[in-house]
Amino acid sequence: MRNIPNFVIMRIDKLIWCLRLSKTRSEASKLCEKGMIQLNGEICKSSKIVSNSAQIGVKNNPIWKTYKVINIPKSRIGAKLLTEHLIETTSEEDLLVLKEIQSQNRLNHLQGLKGRPTKKNRRDIDGFTD
Repeated sequence: MRNIPNFVIMRIDKLIWCLRLSKTRSEASKLCEKGMIQLNGEICKSSKIVSNSAQIGVKNNPIWKTYKVINIPKSRIGAKLLTEHLIETTSEEDLLVLKEIQSQNRLNHLQGLKGRPTKKNRRDIDGFTD
């Protein structure tokens, strides 16, 4: 983090960690490497510098959650102080899509469906349909 009078800048991986969008800084770096972080609409590397009023996007399958940075903190902040530094700007439609997918995944998990069927399960399904 560098300080210029009345202007604070920080690396995007550190900012994502400071604003509690990831649990660890190494996890934030990995998100950047995977292309799951956007800065002002463009996918960026973990070393990209962020300033105030930047737009950050975080991929939360199947949508991009978008945030506007108000203030850049000096270090990791508590959850109660998050609203002073960050505003979520994700559209309502995207949040509804995310909520729908999460509820469907929760129902599938409760029913015992966990991703792709195994080879044995596929044989059972094929035997059932024949």
